Amino acid sequence: MSTAKNRVAVLHGVNFGVLEKRDPELYGGLSLSELEYRISGWAGEMGLEPIFFQSDSEAEFCGFLHRLDDTADAALLNAGAWTHYSRAIADALAVSGVPTVEVHLSDVDDREEWRKVSVFEGLVVEKIAGRGPEGYRDGLEVVSGLLGTKS
Repeated sequence: MSTAKNRVAVLHGVNFGVLEKRDPELYGGLSLSELEYRISGWAGEMGLEPIFFQSDSEAEFCGFLHRLDDTADAALLNAGAWTHYSRAIADALAVSGVPTVEVHLSDVDDREEWRKVSVFEGLVVEKIAGRGPEGYRDGLEVVSGLLGTKS
């Protein structure tokens, strides 16, 4: 395990394994591996080491969050639809012990009413939505500033 304060967990929730099959106007038309490739490049430019995790299982997602402080120094979190209703994931995030940026590919605040609710409000240092894949770069910049890897 790295002792440098530069590990960032990038957590993707439900339906990200089929990202390329979802509406490209909302989600960018990339596969999860293509998105992670971009994130890896941006992270490397910022001196960050990305650690990727995706699950469609709420229990597995919570389990990863329970171990997050042993795994990473900060996190980017896109829990998909769980963002809007999973109090279990919010509780797991609350005990995770690492600064977290909430990221959404689409502009969740300009969509259906139920998507405007985030159970992570108050638990994250910032929310970035509607910037497509570039939102992850923005999130990494926030994390880089928090961890002091920004030059």
